[in-house]
Amino acid sequence: MAGSQRVFRARIKSTQSLGKIFRAMELIAASRIGRARQSAARQRPYARALTRAVGLAASHVREEIRHPLISERPEVKRVAMLVLAADRGMAGAYTANLLRTAEGHAAELAAAGYEIDRYVAGRRAVTYYEFRGVRLVKTWLGESDAPNFARAKDMAATLLGAFTAASDMPDAVGELHVVYTHFRNMVSQAPRIVRLLPLELVEAEEDPDEVIVHQENVLGQESVHEVFPLYSFEPSAAGVLDALLPRYVRSRIYDCLLQAAASELANRQRAMHTATENAEDLVRNYTRLANQARQADITQEISEIVSGADAMAASR
Repeated sequence: MAGSQRVFRARIKSTQSLGKIFRAMELIAASRIGRARQSAARQRPYARALTRAVGLAASHVREEIRHPLISERPEVKRVAMLVLAADRGMAGAYTANLLRTAEGHAAELAAAGYEIDRYVAGRRAVTYYEFRGVRLVKTWLGESDAPNFARAKDMAATLLGAFTAASDMPDAVGELHVVYTHFRNMVSQAPRIVRLLPLELVEAEEDPDEVIVHQENVLGQESVHEVFPLYSFEPSAAGVLDALLPRYVRSRIYDCLLQAAASELANRQRAMHTATENAEDLVRNYTRLANQARQADITQEISEIVSGADAMAASR
C-alpha cells in the first residue's frame, strides 16, 4: 500500500501544477478580453458608417454601370471562403464549432455546384485542413487573439484580387464569404457566416426611388433593412464606390477579426476556469484516496503487530 500512497502523492503534485497553469491562463485571458471588447466596440461606429456609405453609393451606380461590388457573376462557380479560427487551443469547443459551421456551409455550396477556395487564418484550422489533405489557397498564422489592422489589410487585398479578377482567370471567384465567431457577450458566442461581396440591393416597396441595402448588421443583429435617402456624389457614384470598396472590405474583415478574438478569449477564460475547478476536484479526490491508503497501511501494521503478539503469547 505504500506504493499506492506514492502514486497518489505524485498525482496530487502534478495535478496541482496543472491547476496553477490553468489558473494563470484564465487570468491572462481575463486581462486581455477587456481590451478585445473595447477594440471591437470602437470599430463598430466606423464600420457602420462605412457600410452605409457603400450602400448609398452602390444604390446609385447599379443602373449606370456593372460594378463588381453589386454585380452577380453567375458564370463564376467558385466561392472564396475566409475561415477565422484560433492559433492556440485550450479554448474549449471554440475551433471545433467554427470548423463544423464552415464545413457545413462548404457542403451546401458544393451541393449547389460551387467550388470552394479556402482562405484560413489560425493554426488550429490550418492543421485541421492539412491533416485531411484539403487545399488552402492562403493561410495566416499568429495573432488570432490580438489582431491588427495590417492583417485585415493583407486579407482584404488577397480576397479583392480574387474577386475582381476576370471571369476566365483560374483564381477568379464570384462571391466572398467569411466564417467567424460572433461575440454577443461573455457567455454567448456563436459561429456566423457573412456573404461579404457582392452586396444585395432590394427595391423598396413604398418608393421606387429608395433602395434597401440588405446585409449583415455590424452591431451584431442578424440582419438589417435600412432605407437610404437620395444623395449626389462627386465626381461620380462609381468613383466614390471605387474608393470605398477596399476600405469597406478591410473594415468588415477587421471587425470579424476583432469579434473572433473576443470570442476566443471568452471561450479560453471559461474553459480554463472549468479546468481549474476540475483540477481542484481531482486534488481533493486524490487526497482522500491517499488518506484511505495511508489509513489502510496503518491498520495493516497494527493488525500485524497484534497478530504477532498473540502468536508469541500462545507459544508460551
